[in-house]
Amino acid sequence: MLFDPHIHMTSRTTDDYQAMAAAGIRAIVEPAFWLGQPRTHVGSFEDYFLSLLGWERFRAAQFGIRHLCTMGLNPKEANNARLADGVMELLRLYVEKDGVVAVGEIGYDDVTAHEEKYFMAQIELAKDAGLPILIHTPHRDKKRGTERTLAVVKESGIAPELTLVDHNNEETLKSVLDSGCWAGHSIYPNTKMDEQRMVTLVQQYGGERILVNSAADWGVSDPLKVPKTAEAMKAAGIDAATVDTICWKNPVNFFAQSGRFDVKEFGVDLPVDQRQLFQGNSVLRGQAPRTDAAAQ
Repeated sequence: MLFDPHIHMTSRTTDDYQAMAAAGIRAIVEPAFWLGQPRTHVGSFEDYFLSLLGWERFRAAQFGIRHLCTMGLNPKEANNARLADGVMELLRLYVEKDGVVAVGEIGYDDVTAHEEKYFMAQIELAKDAGLPILIHTPHRDKKRGTERTLAVVKESGIAPELTLVDHNNEETLKSVLDSGCWAGHSIYPNTKMDEQRMVTLVQQYGGERILVNSAADWGVSDPLKVPKTAEAMKAAGIDAATVDTICWKNPVNFFAQSGRFDVKEFGVDLPVDQRQLFQGNSVLRGQAPRTDAAAQ
């Protein structure tokens, strides 16, 4: 069983869900993020948040995948002061919803004053809600951005064990682990981190507090990078227990700190009933629906 703890399924097709399930993915976390172009109204954020709680959860379940999500104002759009305060008011409602297991993605894009303001505000929101946080580290000058990120986390007083710092690489992993935070790695086809580089990091650091994800979004990305990385680790001689820890137990244990799901449920396959509809809509287009015996 595999867990992709950071994947933007809003940008993916239903075929991707089907392929992910066939590859062994049984649970995902979909963080709220930037959609590729700026949103211009607070209401468009609310519709997006509702889709994470509704349609995407339904689509995933139609293939036996448990769908959880995080809610947040992403750092890129935190620079739009005209909208940011309104989104923060929405978030006070949406972080309380079932299936929301963290506040995120939050953090830095260009490390601006506005980004820092709303980064700190959302850490406080998470503390008030009793939720972990999922942090986006900047793509440019990552080392400096990660160092500032860890300083803000420490200053905020949020527990490091409630903090997942994502998009790490060879320059940042040691400092994140030394801080006591959890360390996520986005495995991409051509950038960020690939399977073999991840293998080398696991050989050096082990599996404690380390996660891997696909972060698959609207750009060139691959929603099967978690199973591909698991296979690369096994092929390199990394023991099965460590692979299971990184690709299943660590994300389960991190997000379980939200108190929003039962860990025991995650060891049981989610029954599929493709006869179900979501607001009158089916993921099928004339195909015979799959119905597991446990769902009847």
